[in-house]
Amino acid sequence: MSIHYPSDLLRNPEDRRSFIEKCAKVSFGLSVLPFFSRIAEAAEAPGAVKAPNADLPGFGKAKRVIFLQLNGGMSHIDTFDPKTGASKGPGTAVSAKGDMQLTSYLPETAKISDKVTVIRSMTAKVGVHASASYIMRTGFEQRGTVQHPTIGAWAQHFLGASHKTLPSSVTVNRSSNHGNGWFPAAYSPLPILNPTDGLLDTKSAVGEELVAKRAGLLAQLDIGFEGKPMDENVKSYNEFYETTFQLMKSSDLKAFDISAEPAEVRARYGKSKFGQGCLLARRLVENGVRFVEVAIGGWDMHAALDDRLTDVGGDFDRVFATLIKDLESKGLLDSTLVVVATEFGRKPSFEGGGRGHHPLVFSSVLAGGGVKRGYVHGASDAKGYAPDGDGVSPGSLHATIAHAAGLPVQTDIITPAGRPMQIGNKAKPVTGVFA
Repeated sequence: MSIHYPSDLLRNPEDRRSFIEKCAKVSFGLSVLPFFSRIAEAAEAPGAVKAPNADLPGFGKAKRVIFLQLNGGMSHIDTFDPKTGASKGPGTAVSAKGDMQLTSYLPETAKISDKVTVIRSMTAKVGVHASASYIMRTGFEQRGTVQHPTIGAWAQHFLGASHKTLPSSVTVNRSSNHGNGWFPAAYSPLPILNPTDGLLDTKSAVGEELVAKRAGLLAQLDIGFEGKPMDENVKSYNEFYETTFQLMKSSDLKAFDISAEPAEVRARYGKSKFGQGCLLARRLVENGVRFVEVAIGGWDMHAALDDRLTDVGGDFDRVFATLIKDLESKGLLDSTLVVVATEFGRKPSFEGGGRGHHPLVFSSVLAGGGVKRGYVHGASDAKGYAPDGDGVSPGSLHATIAHAAGLPVQTDIITPAGRPMQIGNKAKPVTGVFA
């Protein structure tokens, strides 16, 4: 089945986004970007069309997704896939719950490993940071100027907006705002650069009276369009203003304020941007945001791997375990899929105190959202050099996430260039990870 998206909605999304932002700043004193359009509600949804994989385990269990992106390339051998012999690093293998082994760098994760699935047979072809990060975020290799959507944008297309006023997608600790791909700019995730600051610039700098006056003037100017075919771009501008005003007045803004959390909860997540970002992610999915990506850097460990894993890895270990326990205590884990993704793995050879880039095999982790608990899917060979059997591509990982979220993975979207595209670049979901 194919769905054709109107080309006039998809043409020059960056130019349209820039124009809307400038109009908002000049006319109304707003600097909130156009991520809150009702365009999503008009997007063609699958409706009565049954997704091809709807009868398979795990379909639609994940009502929300938290995507943790470990930038730099996590060493699988020193975290979720310990080895012996020449490949062994400075850490030691420890027995964890769920009949699996992790390394001594992940003591807190070991305590909750009976709640996660570890995929040890991830494999890719690209070992360059920016390109590998792009693949892991979208499931597609970067091709020229084409921008591919993240799962959040796919979900907004097929399922509509996840909330009346809050955005459907949010990125935390990322400066880049790309994520909508060929979908409308309104499908872009809302970027939060610092989770402790929350959502900034929600108050107009020119005052409510002047905002109302200018909004009225805009409405008068639009009267001239009555009785004429409405240009979709003009319509999206008007909807942007309306929904932005609603958000600015909405009590839902409190979802972005992590200072409202009890002190003991904030302490458990820690003071790092990653810890506070995961706390914000939990608040957002709890309040209706469907897709939240939280980034953490520092995993490019060519040297000083022992010290870096104690520091960066230790922070991840504590925060990840806290997030899983927090979601479960609130009854959200079964319906929230938590994904741990990274750019690539690290080489089996331990030289100069670290490891080089190695995309041929690495590990990802899934928790909640209908996946098995205490389960290891696939394996790497004895050295940790390549998958021992069928590998799982980044596209397959995205198809798996989409399947869990109830998206029709095998449905084509016809892009403005006339090309059919599917979630995960036509890869199949790994249904074996679902309970």
